[in-house]
Amino acid sequence: MNLDAIRDKLAYQPLLLGVVALIASGALAVVSDATGPAIAAAEAKDLRDSLSEVLPVGLADNDFLKDTVDLKKDGKTVTVYRARQGSEIKAALFKVAERGYGGDIQVLMAVDMAGRTLGVRVLKHTETPGLGDKIEAKKDDWVLAFNGKSLGDPAPDKWAVKKDNGVFDQFAGATITPRAVVKAVKGGLEFFVARKQEITG
Repeated sequence: MNLDAIRDKLAYQPLLLGVVALIASGALAVVSDATGPAIAAAEAKDLRDSLSEVLPVGLADNDFLKDTVDLKKDGKTVTVYRARQGSEIKAALFKVAERGYGGDIQVLMAVDMAGRTLGVRVLKHTETPGLGDKIEAKKDDWVLAFNGKSLGDPAPDKWAVKKDNGVFDQFAGATITPRAVVKAVKGGLEFFVARKQEITG
């Protein structure tokens, strides 16, 4: 066996691998540049659609994706989207989260300037299918019970599920899930009240 010939062949392999990696990286960069704007547009549409779900039709005439303010809540940045009619702010839309049974439950809510909820939707969760997933608007109308609520309606001590002497229904076998959503929405209202001046500018 000729060791010199083997060494000569081995020298080409790293070089060949490097060339292939360079070509693959270039191809990925080209594809990323080509699809980037389309992906960004799709993400913006999904976000706009989600935000529109919690706003009454016709309440806003601005592009609230471009009318935002970033605030800190528990060490994390919360982006608040402002819905306007003309120059008047009609609602603030933002996400809050609370720990449920299976993990964090992400909630999107819209609050009017009087501090009342206009709409609440659960965006993301890992709760048990068939039990905890009733927090989704497409599976149950339970989440609609938050419409029109404020920190004074119901009274602060009644912001809980009925099992905890509150006013909100719970699900059989899944009390932790609705309890977390109630806590998230109440926390969102408290955040709005505490930061209203910054939200409205």
